[in-house]
This record gives sequence, structure tokens and C-alpha cells, in this order.
Amino acid sequence: MVTAYGGLPGGVGLSQLCVYDWPAADGLRGGTPHLHLACSEAYVVTGGRGAVQTLTSSGYEVTPLAPGTVAWFTPGTVHRLVDEGELRITVLMQNGGLPEAGDAVLTLPPEYLADPRAYAAATTIPADAPEEEQARIALARRDLALEGYRALREAPEGLAAFHRAAAALVRPRIDAWRERWRRGALAAAEDTGEHLDRLARGDATHLADAVVRAEQPSQHGKFGMCGRLDVYPQG
Repeated sequence: MVTAYGGLPGGVGLSQLCVYDWPAADGLRGGTPHLHLACSEAYVVTGGRGAVQTLTSSGYEVTPLAPGTVAWFTPGTVHRLVDEGELRITVLMQNGGLPEAGDAVLTLPPEYLADPRAYAAATTIPADAPEEEQARIALARRDLALEGYRALREAPEGLAAFHRAAAALVRPRIDAWRERWRRGALAAAEDTGEHLDRLARGDATHLADAVVRAEQPSQHGKFGMCGRLDVYPQG
């Protein structure tokens, strides 16, 4: 059997998100605009109210979020969560492990995207820093990303250049991402193929290997891009 992945079925990543209620310069409260380069993302809204602003080559949209809403988007979608009252979301990420390995680029101004060291200095939150310092850095990078985001909103023809800069920024990580994908989502899909092959032969022996698992968050209240996160082991 192929199995090498952990976490949820299909190698999906999971976290619980309480969206930041920090006000921004435009009067809205919420998180840090960014995109993912290889992973789709889904929101299952469990509490509160808000919206997700999205920017793609097809244009700008606002999707309202309320309890029961399920919203998702594909790689390349610039997205910004807006809190309108205690917005809480269960986040499902394709290719669990890749987002944690850096499959996200914030919409910082171009000079940061062109310099990996400057980008890292502006976006990294030291895990051993006091909580107050972590909050300060998270807020500062949110506001810096909003500067670049506003520029993209005002001149969406710059989106292609942002895509190219984001791809160049993460290019050194691709080999490591590929290995995570092989051990995660790809291994899960190959398991399904093996199960189907066995069933087609009338072989049900894999059913005797059934297991039940449960997880509690491995970390509570982590400062994420969009809010405070309860995160689960990704395998």
C-alpha cells in the first residue's frame, strides 16, 4: 500500500480561523491579502459575518460570508478576508503541507517581492518572540501587504507582473514542495487507484486495514495571514 500521508483524507490540510478584527487604513477590519501558487483553498463559515475580497485576471469581486457559506478559489486568486463581526472559518487547503511550506505570497510592494531577504524580513514572525511582538509583526505585514493590494486594485494590469514576481520568489522551494505533494495528495490519490484495482479484481482485503483517527489542534492562536489559527498536524 502506498500510504505516506497524514492529516485528513486526500491529503487535505485543515485549520480553524478567527479572522483579525484589526482596522485598516480603508476602515475595514481583517487579514492580509495574498495568493497561493499551487493550492486551492476553501472556507466553511462557522460563525460571525464578513466577506472575502478577491482579485483575479477576470476582475475584482466581493463574496459575502455567513454561517453555512462554503466558498473556495483556485491558485492565483488574490484574496483578503474582511471581518464584519467575529468571523470564524474552518479552512480546508488542497495539498496539506504545501501552504505550511510557503505556498503563499503576500501582496507586498514590488521592491519586497524582488528581494527574497527583504520579503522574509517583512513577513517572518519568529516563533519564539513574545506574543505582543508577534502581533506587532503580523499587523505590520498586513498593512504593508495592503499597500501592494491597493496598487493592484487601482491598476489590475499589474497583476501579471505580481504573478511572475511571486513565482520567482518561491522557485527555490519547488523541489521540496514536490516531495511534500508526492508524500501527501499524490499518495492519497494513488491509494484510491490501488483500492479500485483491488475491488475490480474482487479483492476486498484492504478493508481489513480500516482505522479510526482523531486529532486535536497542535497549536492554538497562531498568528496567521488572515487571523488567529488553531492548526492541526499535517503529516
